Amino acid sequence: MGTYKMIELVGTSKVSLEDAISGAVAKAGETSAVRWFQVVEIRGAADSGKVQEWQVTVKMGVQGG
Repeated sequence: MGTYKMIELVGTSKVSLEDAISGAVAKAGETSAVRWFQVVEIRGAADSGKVQEWQVTVKMGVQGG
């Protein structure tokens, strides 16, 4: 049994949703051991009918408390 703290970050990418998610998880992983994640919101920016940027809100469980 362990204790986890939940954090929430927003990842962004001009490439893909996966890249935005990976960026958020990697950023959290710089200071904490990420054990799970949940994408809670997906949104983006568009211009002239084309996607310009993906934005994802990601909740993560990190080890420790």
